[in-house]
Amino acid sequence: MTLVLEQIFNGLQLGFVYALIALGYTMVYGIIRLINFAHGDVFMVGAYLGVLGYTAWGLPFPLAIVVAMVLCAVLGVSIERVAYRPLRYAPRIAALISAIGVSLFLEYFCSLKFVFGPNYRVVSRPFEVVNFTVGGANLSNIQIVVAVVVVVLLALLQYMLFHTKVGKAMRAVSYDHDAARLMGINVDSIISVTFAIGSALAAAGGVLYAVAYPRIWPFLGIMPGLKAFTAAVLGGIGIVPGAVLGAIIMGQVDVLSAAFISSQFRDAIAFSVLILVLLVRPTGVLGSRQPEKV
Repeated sequence: MTLVLEQIFNGLQLGFVYALIALGYTMVYGIIRLINFAHGDVFMVGAYLGVLGYTAWGLPFPLAIVVAMVLCAVLGVSIERVAYRPLRYAPRIAALISAIGVSLFLEYFCSLKFVFGPNYRVVSRPFEVVNFTVGGANLSNIQIVVAVVVVVLLALLQYMLFHTKVGKAMRAVSYDHDAARLMGINVDSIISVTFAIGSALAAAGGVLYAVAYPRIWPFLGIMPGLKAFTAAVLGGIGIVPGAVLGAIIMGQVDVLSAAFISSQFRDAIAFSVLILVLLVRPTGVLGSRQPEKV
């Protein structure tokens, strides 16, 4: 029972990180119906920037997270302006291919020696690991930090979405671009804000991931990005609470399957769960069918 509880704690830690990435996928999809495959690489860049912040630049850990979030927000807006905005009214496949191109560009550009370098890098943690005993199981201070940071960011996101003009504008744009524009909303600016927020959350997730699993490399974002995208679809893509729920489910499935079945099959099991859920509920756990427009 103690081992099960420890693995549940580990699954929550991983699920919380997935949640920060999945929110970016689901927000962008909800606004412009685009699957931003470069999002996992923004997560990777955030991990590098955060680690550089508290190691090379000497920043306090909280400030390193904020700096990584700000820089990745700028990166996300730049990607949207350069790679997606010119293709907004093109067939969706064009934007999808552009997203894959941006993803590959970020991975191989960051692999250059004068950027981050191609090799794995073992990183130091910003504080010593301390374990507490909860119900007979170990709970580390890293898991507590991850949970607290994620809960605070989710609370700020919920407040922004439902209690600010920007949040109301984002929800209006997600329903209908043309109607939102007629109501005086600058749709282009709102889309840029959405990319900025999603990229900032991914950066925070990247820093927390690097602290929890202290090894980074330029292709770090591929598998967590795919898992987070799977989580967003699992919960109901385009739905913020669905992304969080799907991420927590995905984290638990990932960790528990590795601990009690086989670490070699953990990815296969995680993606199999997605297939099974979609066979039963094609719109995801919290999704609902939308009526077809005639």
